[in-house]
Amino acid sequence: MSKDSHFTGQPVYSQVLKLLDKEKILQISRETKGSEAYVKRFDGYQHLVVMLFGILKHFDSLRELEIGMKAEAHKLGHLGMDYLVRRSTLAEANIRRPQEFFASVYAYLLEKYAKFLAYSRPPKSYKGQTHETKDWEKLLYMMDSTTITLFDNILKGVGRHPKSGKKKGGMKVHTVMKYHVGVPMVVQLTSAAKHDHYLLKEVHLPKDSTLAMDRGYVDIAQFQRLTEEGVCYVTKMKKNLKYEVLESVTYVNAEGLVTHIDQKVRFTRGELIHEARRVEIFYESKKPVVLLTNNFDFTVEDIAEIYRLRWAIESLYKQLKQNFPLHFFYGDSVNAIQIQTWVVLIANLLITVLSRSIKRHCAFSQVVTMVRLTLMYYINFVAFMENPEKTWNDLLAKEMQKAPPEPSLFD
Repeated sequence: MSKDSHFTGQPVYSQVLKLLDKEKILQISRETKGSEAYVKRFDGYQHLVVMLFGILKHFDSLRELEIGMKAEAHKLGHLGMDYLVRRSTLAEANIRRPQEFFASVYAYLLEKYAKFLAYSRPPKSYKGQTHETKDWEKLLYMMDSTTITLFDNILKGVGRHPKSGKKKGGMKVHTVMKYHVGVPMVVQLTSAAKHDHYLLKEVHLPKDSTLAMDRGYVDIAQFQRLTEEGVCYVTKMKKNLKYEVLESVTYVNAEGLVTHIDQKVRFTRGELIHEARRVEIFYESKKPVVLLTNNFDFTVEDIAEIYRLRWAIESLYKQLKQNFPLHFFYGDSVNAIQIQTWVVLIANLLITVLSRSIKRHCAFSQVVTMVRLTLMYYINFVAFMENPEKTWNDLLAKEMQKAPPEPSLFD
């Protein structure tokens, strides 16, 4: 039988690893304190390769990961590995190698591919219609957090299990995402008990940026800081906020129905005074939405759209939890859990780069599934995804070219 039309000399996983720079990864590992301490063979690069293999194959345990590597033992040379790692070695590495190494690898990859991801982002569409890019979209950031429930009270969680009443641990992933890039730009891992607005105090965005966030981040002192730094914010307003109305304008449509109320308000917290814009938008089919911003130049439509686009970061969390293993962890230490979370973020970034390289629309979940199924196949993955029917069409063409069978005496 002839070879596949998409045959290549390197497995798909090797094509994914080409997005990495092995020497740069090893350099980061050597520069990270404790990353290469007491290490004989299992260096930082090989640790990353093995963990990525388990994440992309969606393995749930170290035992599955070890057996999966054994099944592909004859292909390890393509991955830059010279020996088969044992699960005891991997478990020890997940405890001893600091998670800061994987965080630095993610930061390096983000810096390397940020421009490509920004320029290759598909056009914005809403309800099936493509919309023109606004100037503020280029510097639009979203901030949010998501909680990952853990199997034990390892990190401090919030509340108790509704059925058993037992308290479980949880890890909170605080994220800042740039809209045009589509992957996390700033990531902080804390216990689930940490309040959301913790990250708001730590982040400093470029001047003229726009930051969209939900009402969990409402903090008047930080809003004043953002204003002084030249950063615009848009958030949903809490009902219990006390403020003074300085100006108020009500807008109605041709039918006499109120469309929105635009107000200039003042917040006073001791010596702190912050002036902002309160916009209440009315809809025919849903409840009114009250938004708060420090930008007095945006139209009401722009403010509403900025807050709507905040949903992109919620979609990112959904994408991570649905396509990568974040329900089962390869270790029960804080360091091991954080390492796996960083590797999931690295895998998400690499698959995003890979999917943006395909010159046809493919859903992210479809790309993840096909990478998992063909990870160690010798096919050109991008070429296959661009024309998956090519092999079958070539086989049909060869069958058509064959001479018809000679008639026998009994036909």
